[in-house]
Amino acid sequence: MIGLNNLQPAKGSKHRRKIVGRGVGSGHGRTSTRGSKGQRARSGDGAKKIGFEGGQMPIFRRIPKRGFTNRFRREYKIVNVESLNRFEIGAEVTPAALREAGLVAKTELVKILGVGDLKKSLTVKVAAFSKSALEKIKAVGGKAEIVK
Repeated sequence: MIGLNNLQPAKGSKHRRKIVGRGVGSGHGRTSTRGSKGQRARSGDGAKKIGFEGGQMPIFRRIPKRGFTNRFRREYKIVNVESLNRFEIGAEVTPAALREAGLVAKTELVKILGVGDLKKSLTVKVAAFSKSALEKIKAVGGKAEIVK
């Protein structure tokens, strides 16, 4: 019968820690399983910082640095006006509605571009529009609202 008094770990799951540096007779003495000489044989484990190339000039310092990355850049998901034809006349098109229709992956910043023709009057509420998209939406009697 199994009880708390006779539980044991599975056979082979527990290992004894290797004891090194306790004399030549132990089999793990003298160099203590580290081999002979070299960076890894010294104390401090020989672990060097990421990118260290043994004293050679690291690649991230050899390559010239160019350009600028704007940390505050806004990334828009693009939807063309011709894709809005799948909505019913008079429908309100929001990022959530675009997600349900499968036009964007998440409800995020969306920009409508003026590629193609719009045949239905819609109310479109997204983060940004191109000039041609605004003209096409208003030409069919729709409304375009910028929502942050």
